[in-house]
Amino acid sequence: MTIRVLLADDQALLRSAFKVLVDSEPDMEVVGEASDGAEAVRLARAGRADVVLMDIRMPGTDGLAATRMISADPELAHVRVVMLTTFEVDEYVVQSLRAGASGFLGKGAEPDELLGAIRVAAAGEALLSPVATKGLIAKFLAQGESSQEADPARAEHLGALTGREREVLVQVAGGHSNDEIAERLEVSPLTVKTHVNRAMAKLGARDRAQLVVIAYESGLVRPRVE
Repeated sequence: MTIRVLLADDQALLRSAFKVLVDSEPDMEVVGEASDGAEAVRLARAGRADVVLMDIRMPGTDGLAATRMISADPELAHVRVVMLTTFEVDEYVVQSLRAGASGFLGKGAEPDELLGAIRVAAAGEALLSPVATKGLIAKFLAQGESSQEADPARAEHLGALTGREREVLVQVAGGHSNDEIAERLEVSPLTVKTHVNRAMAKLGARDRAQLVVIAYESGLVRPRVE
């Protein structure tokens, strides 16, 4: 199956470079290019995109607002957004994940890393750059919300999870893959995948990235900053 990719960045030169890279892969194709967030949302609908490479900072409607629009549209429930940021540590990354993005990449990422991220996002099987993303979430939750208690609504939703699902959620928040979780809990990867899918359904999470955010915001996992 061909992964349909939408490029959203206000820099035409960067979009061109990404297009050449993506279109060179036999399992991918660029189905549209947008220079702002509003155009990205329109093209996501028109081009039936699977993955949107979305710049955070764009004139007009920025990537954060566009991600919220995509996440809120039931017709775009299958679309995965990968945020592109100039800096690995960006104050908007956590907001992007909360808005519905599946993960983030630095614009300086290697070509293989970018292509791998697209495939991972399209599959919905794992969080992009799990350790980095988890660390970033922990950092900003610790610095920006250190005086706040866990979100009661988030914590209440955890009551719908089984004990095993909560265990798996903790492991997901730790940045572990299904295979790693299976080894840690001594179950099969398929069983882990089932628990992850059930947890996402019960918590209303689009993907694993959202599970990580929920795990932190609910207080199930506490931020630890070195």
